Amino acid sequence: MEKTLVLLKPDAVVRKLCGEILRRFENKGLNIADIRMLNITPELARIHYSEHVNKPFYPDLEKYITSSPVVAVILEGESAVAVVRKMIGSTNAADAESGTIRGDLALSNRQNLVHASDSSQSAKREIELFFPNQKNLN
Repeated sequence: MEKTLVLLKPDAVVRKLCGEILRRFENKGLNIADIRMLNITPELARIHYSEHVNKPFYPDLEKYITSSPVVAVILEGESAVAVVRKMIGSTNAADAESGTIRGDLALSNRQNLVHASDSSQSAKREIELFFPNQKNLN
């Protein structure tokens, strides 16, 4: 069983889409191993998005991700990282295929509802960041 991290971003929470998004993952056979709602601080945002901190779009990204609570979820299942990435679709909602979470529900490139780990290594790092007491990772 592989584990991955998914963040239901502020637009998912504000638009009340968390249940719909989680339903899709569960219907695919993925299990919710842990879940929590939290407010991302600017400090946590800078750690999580460290590769983007010096990019011109980062201030807007930080303002967005800290604007309201997020729901952090550890999903587990066979090839969880790849399955989740395929289910969420392209980052830009305009490019995301119909049937994907972003293709069906997201409004823009910036407000794209979800973050998902892009590799097993990223999943381990991100799970430790958002669930520091989590044991038996991947």
